[in-house]
Parts: sequence; structure tokens; C-alpha cells
Amino acid sequence: MSLPLHRELWTSWASLLRSYSAAHGLNSRHHAVVEVGADEITLRVASRWLRFTHDLIEDSEGNRSSFSLEEDGTVKLNGTTQEMDLAAEQLAREMMSES
Repeated sequence: MSLPLHRELWTSWASLLRSYSAAHGLNSRHHAVVEVGADEITLRVASRWLRFTHDLIEDSEGNRSSFSLEEDGTVKLNGTTQEMDLAAEQLAREMMSES
């Protein structure tokens, strides 16, 4: 994958996480913070967090799984491919509902 395409997908992934977390946070007493860096994106809700690198997702409970952004705009989480927006919405919903 080309570097410019990967950067665009990385930025899009962070934006989707931020948008869906904000939407799911409307009925929550917590709000989400998305921290974005060149090699890491962290979604924080209260004391919990999800951290994404270019090949890994880990959480505040110590769980780790494989992660990758694919050229076609999908996300591969632990070997399962999903549309990027659906994966971001699911992760944001889980983070906001468990807070």
C-alpha cells in the first residue's frame, strides 16, 4: 500500500472513531477522547482505552488482536474483514456502552 493512501486511511479511521464515539456519547455521562499520532491512535473513555497501531489493537484489559487497514477501505480485526465505518461504529458503541 502506498504511503499517501495509508495516511489517508489512518486519518479516516481516527475520524470515524471520533464521530461514532461522539454520537454514542450523547446519552452517556462519559465522553470519548481520540488521540491521533502517526503510529498510534488511542480511544479513551473514562478509565478504559483502545490503542491501534498499524498492525495491532490492544485494550486497557490487556487484550491484543491483529489489526490492519486495507487498500479497499476495509479493516481487518483479528482476521475478520469489515467495512471501516461499521467496525468503527461497533468499537465506539462497545466502548461507550461499557463505560
